[in-house]
Amino acid sequence: MADGEHQSARDGQQPGRLAVFPVYRDNPYLNLMLLAPRASGWRVLESARLERLEHDLAELQVGDVIHVHWTAPVVQRASSPSEARARLVRFKQAIEAARGRGARLVWTVHNALAHDARHEDLEIELSRFLAGTADVVHVLNSKTDEVVSPLYDLSKRTIAHIPHPSYRGVYDGAGSRDEARASFELEEDDLAVLFFGQVRPYKGVDMLIDALGKATPPGRIVLMLAGKTSSEDVRVVDALLPEGLRTIRQHDFVHDGDVKRWFDAADVAVLPYRRILNSGSLHLAATFGVPTVLPDEPHLRGDFGAERWIRWFRPGDAGSLAEILSQPLPPRGTARDFADRLSPFSISRRYDDLLRNLVA
Repeated sequence: MADGEHQSARDGQQPGRLAVFPVYRDNPYLNLMLLAPRASGWRVLESARLERLEHDLAELQVGDVIHVHWTAPVVQRASSPSEARARLVRFKQAIEAARGRGARLVWTVHNALAHDARHEDLEIELSRFLAGTADVVHVLNSKTDEVVSPLYDLSKRTIAHIPHPSYRGVYDGAGSRDEARASFELEEDDLAVLFFGQVRPYKGVDMLIDALGKATPPGRIVLMLAGKTSSEDVRVVDALLPEGLRTIRQHDFVHDGDVKRWFDAADVAVLPYRRILNSGSLHLAATFGVPTVLPDEPHLRGDFGAERWIRWFRPGDAGSLAEILSQPLPPRGTARDFADRLSPFSISRRYDDLLRNLVA
């Protein structure tokens, strides 16, 4: 970007550069959030690796913004503690150098800590660095500061609460519910229970399977699992499944054009997570009007307790989840007002306002 363009950014007339890290091509969240900033003129720099981030930050200055999202690529990709420590030092140095030239820093707290962290002590140190350095901490759940307080302190930071957008308008494909169910050979009285997203141990799929063995709904239960799964975790799921439980499984990435079919076919989506701060799957379910079952965590109740399309089970309790799945569920479509309130462009405009105010 030319010097004159940077001067206009400093004068508040033209946005500067926005370095976003990490950017995952298969995660639509960032594409939705960046709709308004791209439209208003921010020059978005995308990186998924630490090396690329260092390159992107090398020339940032006044009028530019660094936005850090998920932290796992910094230290969790290291094969040894010494390598993880070296990567953390490099990350800190790159951030501090850019801020020293006038760039501002935003951190979005997607998770209290990176999932399945191998170098947990360094992950906590990284989170504390961001908590102590960020000009603005962006949270999707309004109670994030309370959830993370045992690990790091956000009390002295400027916190911006901008919730996760729905996916309204993103996955609105063709096809009907009848066609979707027929494609999976689901009968009218089948209760199709959907788990959508990466199948990983911390997400509680084992407890969901246990609960389905105890549930007594009026129809036959069919477990639908859809999401990328490691070969090791596929073997774990294979060992957990009892005889007699019908399953429909796709242990691989679900392409955008096929997402609607899975949710159209489902009667209920379940998030049996052992640890959850935020989840895009919740907003996917809302977008398609699918009733959803969540663990009864205080921070989730705080943001979603008034939603009629959500049911709650005691965290980690398969019997409690089985009881919920044995009862009548909210009708499909109840969540559509929720999805409309959180439409992608309206949420993205709030994010664009945050960025503009930050460099004003």
